[in-house]
Amino acid sequence: MLASLMIKDFAIIERLEVNFELGMTVLTGETGAGKSIIIDALGLLVGGRGSSDFIRTGAKKTDVQGLFVINKNPLLLEILTANDIDLDGKNILLERELSHNGRNVCRVNNKIVTTAILRAVGEQLVDIHGQNEHQELMNSDHHLAILDQYGQKTITPILTTYQETYQKYRHLKKQLADKNANEQAYAQRLDMLKYQIEEISAANLKPNEDEQLEQERDRLSNFQKINQALQQALTVLSEGDANALDLSGIAMTELENISTLSKDYQAISENLNSAYYTLQDVISNVQDQLDVLEYDDARLNEIEQRLEVLGNLKRKYGPELVDVTAYFTKISVEHDEMAHLTDESDKIETEFQDVTKTLGQQAEQLTRVRQKVASQLEKKVHEQLRSLYMDKAVFQVNFQKHSTDFTRTGQDQVAFYLQTNPGESLKPLVKIASGGELSRIMLAIKTIIAQGEGVTSIIFDEVDTGVSGRVAQAIADKISLIARRSQVLCITHLPQVAAMSDHQYLIEKKIHAGRTTTTLAPVTGEARTNVIAKMIAGKEVTPLAEEHAAELLRQADEAKQN
Repeated sequence: MLASLMIKDFAIIERLEVNFELGMTVLTGETGAGKSIIIDALGLLVGGRGSSDFIRTGAKKTDVQGLFVINKNPLLLEILTANDIDLDGKNILLERELSHNGRNVCRVNNKIVTTAILRAVGEQLVDIHGQNEHQELMNSDHHLAILDQYGQKTITPILTTYQETYQKYRHLKKQLADKNANEQAYAQRLDMLKYQIEEISAANLKPNEDEQLEQERDRLSNFQKINQALQQALTVLSEGDANALDLSGIAMTELENISTLSKDYQAISENLNSAYYTLQDVISNVQDQLDVLEYDDARLNEIEQRLEVLGNLKRKYGPELVDVTAYFTKISVEHDEMAHLTDESDKIETEFQDVTKTLGQQAEQLTRVRQKVASQLEKKVHEQLRSLYMDKAVFQVNFQKHSTDFTRTGQDQVAFYLQTNPGESLKPLVKIASGGELSRIMLAIKTIIAQGEGVTSIIFDEVDTGVSGRVAQAIADKISLIARRSQVLCITHLPQVAAMSDHQYLIEKKIHAGRTTTTLAPVTGEARTNVIAKMIAGKEVTPLAEEHAAELLRQADEAKQN
């Protein structure tokens, strides 16, 4: 369950902290007060898409934190273990920060994680159903995903196996298509790759060879200049009657004679001693360089020719030698694959036919399992619709086969069909369902799916849109029943739903110092009667509205006790 939620600088929320309890909690308030903003913040917390637009005007970042208390959930524990996330008893702390500079920080139990990991954890903790679920029902492309979600225990293993085969099928199909599309271009490409591989291979490249050769060429090309400089330096430093080394030695001796008279003289003497021995090392190094220095015109010519070869390769495949090597590796792999295709085209064609046959068999198996699951879903939806005053409605999962090739999800096209009144024909749900009917069908489907998912918290964001009267009461009863198994947070405008709740919060929009902000406060006792009366009557609360609100609360208490 969601134990506590903290939202800071999110949209018009400056700071909001609230503790939640088990059972059914409703959030009520006028339109625009910020009820859905709280759900948006919660969606962000559990891995939803982030945007800098969420950040409150004038703030540098938004921060959302939620503390969850969990029971047994093997899949959740598996996700935490796989990502080295420690579990603090039964508590899980999620945190999400978004900054204007694009920084997105996600944490699970204070460990920084990716958004994908946060989403994987969040999916095991919270199930959010909002008005956009109606859009999902109104798009038949989503119906297959809903069916697969309901039957995931039996469908997912078969679908996973099918998708693995499908990847092989796509790969082989592309290989054959590429080869058969243009045999001539294929052969030309193979010849070009072969030429390039031979050209680069013949050069026998070595790492940083060009840099080393350029340095050697510079030394040979400047032989006279280098020799003259070394000779002149050696003469000045150690040869002749007044060379630098002898003169430094004389100065060193003189300073040593007075070094005991003053710390300053001693420091000067020590510095000169160090310089004298350094000068000796320099003379030795210069002499060594002169000893090995020699001019080799043949070697210089050899270097120039080699650099020309390397330069041509860099111009073709570079710009640097390391790029030439990387390109050689890349085209070698491509050449091997193409050569394999050329030599093994018959084998690949046979393999493709075998994979296609296997994929077809797996697609048929997937269809059979889906149809079995669909039959179970139809029965359960009918059970739910009866309690939502749609007992005459007929719900059906319609199957058709894709007219095109295999797809990633199989060969099934699934659409939900509905008959709202006896005597009418079954028609696509997307064409005939009203807003109120969509609300009830969505709630029925999500109730069924939620029963099997084992999430700790279920969020309903105005799922009661388009209903009233006894249907509204049926939806309230249904949500209350779900709350007996899982914690439910519900945003609603219906007094029937609010009355059935175990806990109620009032969300209001206030203006302070010229800024709009959203506040949230618990509603209890007589105040609850007044708030629900406002939901019934509107702006002015009449005695009749108060009586009606009190009666709703009394009936709700009786229903929950029963």
